Parts: sequence; C-alpha cells; structure tokens
Amino acid sequence: MIKYISTRDSSHKVSASRAILSGQAPDGGLYIPESLDDIRTDYHKIIDNDFKGMARAVWNIFFDDYGSERIEEIVEKSYTGKFSSPDITPLVKAGRDSSYVLELYHGPTSAFKDVALSALPNLMTAARSMNDFEDDILILTATSGDTGSAALFGFSDVPGTSIIVFYPYGGVSDTQRLQMVTAPGSNTKAVAVKGNFDDAQTGVKQLFREIPKPKQGVSLSSANSINIGRLVPQIVYYFSAYKQLLDMGAISDGDKVDYIVPTGNFGDIMAGYFAREMGLPVGRLVCASNKNDVLAEFLETGHYNRKRPFHKTTSPSMDILVSSNLERLLYYICGADHTLEYMRSLAETGEYTITADELSRIRSVFTGLYASDEEGAAAIRAEFEAEHYLMDTHTAIAWSCMEKYRGSDEGKNAAAYVVLSTASPYKFSRAVLEALGEDASGSDRENMEKCHEITGAAVPEGLAGIFDREIRHNDVIETAAMKTYVVENCDK
Repeated sequence: MIKYISTRDSSHKVSASRAILSGQAPDGGLYIPESLDDIRTDYHKIIDNDFKGMARAVWNIFFDDYGSERIEEIVEKSYTGKFSSPDITPLVKAGRDSSYVLELYHGPTSAFKDVALSALPNLMTAARSMNDFEDDILILTATSGDTGSAALFGFSDVPGTSIIVFYPYGGVSDTQRLQMVTAPGSNTKAVAVKGNFDDAQTGVKQLFREIPKPKQGVSLSSANSINIGRLVPQIVYYFSAYKQLLDMGAISDGDKVDYIVPTGNFGDIMAGYFAREMGLPVGRLVCASNKNDVLAEFLETGHYNRKRPFHKTTSPSMDILVSSNLERLLYYICGADHTLEYMRSLAETGEYTITADELSRIRSVFTGLYASDEEGAAAIRAEFEAEHYLMDTHTAIAWSCMEKYRGSDEGKNAAAYVVLSTASPYKFSRAVLEALGEDASGSDRENMEKCHEITGAAVPEGLAGIFDREIRHNDVIETAAMKTYVVENCDK
C-alpha cells in the first residue's frame, strides 16, 4: 500500500485517505507518495479506456486503500452528467500542424479546476467513513479565481462538510467574483481578503498550523492543490490527451508529447510530472508564466525570489508569487533536507537558490517561459482570425509561450504540442474583447453578450444566468482577520 509522506518530514507517513482528509501535513509540508517507484506502470493499461476508465486506473494506483469498488463508485458519481463534453476534457486541433488545445473547461464552473473538484468532495466523504472520522470538516481554500467557484460548487451541501473560500479583493474578474458570491449551499462562504492571492494562501497555511481544530468536533482540510486529492485527478487528463492524439493519428504509440501549461501554483504542471513518472511518454513540460514570472526565472536560474513587484494582469488566476506545489518537485529532486532548508529560507527571507546539479535535473524535464498581457492578447486575436478558435487569457499566455518554445532549439522536435487550457473565454470577456480589438467598456454581462455576437462561441450554461443570481456572500476582511473569521464562522 502506498504511503504518503510530508515533504518536510519523510518519517511522517499516512495512507492516501488520511492525506486527503488532512489536506496538508501537520508540519506545513505537502503529502507526496513515499516513492515514485510505487506509481510506475504500463501506460497502455491506462489509455486503453475512456476518461472514466483512465480515472479509475490512475486513482487505483494513488488511492489504493480505497479499493477498486469504492473507486469505481466515486468516479461515476464525480463525472456522470456534470460535463458538457462526453470526452470530459476534449482535445482540439488549433493553429499550425501538431499544435493542440486540451479543453479543460467543460465542467459546471467552466474552469479546469472542475475536473478535480468534482471528485474531491466524494473522495473526502469516503475517506471520513474509512477512517471513522467523527469530526465535521471545514474546508479552507485560497483562490486566485477559479478554484473558489469550483470548490464552492463541489462542496455545496455535502454532509458533514462546510467550506470558506478566501479570494483577493479586486483581484479576480467580475464573472469569477459573481460565481463565488452567488454560490449556493447552506454550508458555503466566499470572503474577499484585502490583499493578493499570496496573502490569502499564506493566511490559510498559517491557519492549518495554528488552529487545525478551530472548534471541538471540527477539523480543517483543504480543496487547494496542496491537497493530494485535488492534484491526482488532474493527472488523468495528460493520459487522456495522449490517447486522443493516438486516436486522431497525430502521433505514433511511444512518441513523446510536450505539454505547455499556464502555471501559477504549479499544481497543474506537477500533475504532468507525476504522469511522466508513471510512464506516460511526456517529452518536456513547459511552464508558462505571465508577467509574475517567478517560476520562469526559477526554472532558468535556480533562484526563487518572491521579493518582486506583484502585477495584476489579464490572467489573474496566474497572479501568484509563492507557488506551493513546487515544494513537491523539490522533494523528489533535492531531497528532504534541502527542501526543508529552502522552504525555511523562503519563509524567512523570501528567496532561496538550489544547487547547479539540482537545477540541471529540473531543467532536464522543465522549461520556463513567460508572456506579457500584450503577447497573450495578440495570441487571442491571431488564433481567432486564423482559425476562428477563441481562447481565454490564461490559455493565450500558454499559447504564446508555446510559439516561443517551438522556435527554440529545445522545442523543435516534439511529436505534438499540447496547450492545457484554463477556462472558458467568457470568464474574461472584457479582456478577450479588447484582444479582438473590440470596445469592452460595457458591463461583464454586456461584454459577454457582445463576445457571443462577434464570435458565435457558445456561452457555457453555468455562466449564462450568473448576473441574475442572488448575491449571498458580501464579507470583506483584512488578511489579519482571517483567523478570527474562521473561528467565528466555524460551527459543528
């Protein structure tokens, strides 16, 4: 049975279900499989299935304490009737030869987070019964935009569970904000924090250490990708993309595919690393950053430095300077002692530098690139004019980075290039209209309608009526008040 260890203490070991219940290790570390050897497999056994079958195969490896029957039940409950595409995550040809977009936004909140957050509540509910866990669970989540609405939707009225989502005040699109503040469920709260995403995320991590049980009979857990139960379901769509490429005849079996991932918190691309370690023919993983290019710099120099200006961009879900999931990669590359040393340095000084050998090992798999708002806008306009394909601002950052990567010596020889999309373009209709050279001075409702008139792209069902829903969550707090807010709003 796979054991999960903390990235900061390898002697701390728990089962998969216990790691999912806890969300984060008690020492502040993240849970990871003890050995990558435990997850290696023949990828053919996974891709010889539809999406649900691939999910069952991957989850049975990572979550082996659940048992195959329970996994099958959870997969069916998580993915039946929730996605508008029968493929769940369809692959679409876009641009020039061998360039594709993996559309991850066909779920209930029109963002890639739906793939995992349709599953996590079911995984967590099962984990409670498996571990005779009597406490109610309070989910604390910081969001840069899309995790919040997907988590609120996924955990709405789940028995024995409540959720508080903290999002940066003024740091998300109005459509993202409306998705959160109108979220249903008697057990949900969405709270604006006067700060950026990093402030909210740091506050949530501190609460896990300071008040893991904020009240008697209530324990904290997380729906962010720091929770291994959030990250593992994202591995599946790397296999799905590969299978779809084979079905299209775009690659031959065994060809290596490069994946370009718009990245803020490093979770989505870390899922790709796990897929590669499982045995999927992954060529390179290209980490695409926006103007907040802390990851691109790190992957180039080995120096991680969050002491830099924070930029609000048109791709707000990537406006992050502290990328939590990078810690998982550091453990596998740098070892436990160095990882702990680097995390301490980051907390105390705001920076750290890995060794030359460690950087070389990371760079053997990862490439870091960045694109500006202007480059992203140019990509939106160019692809719509050439292919009539409409993408959101985050996907456009990755597309722009993909074009740069294809032009480099490093990126010339991939069998295919797959850009992982982030969200429906209608979640960022103002920026998309501006990229198309259109007037975007109207409200988000007006901009969404105008975008539909101009492009003909369908408005997702989950977004169509968002402007008429009742606003249920109005709280705005200082970051220093997060602890008090949680304690005062924590009921068994």
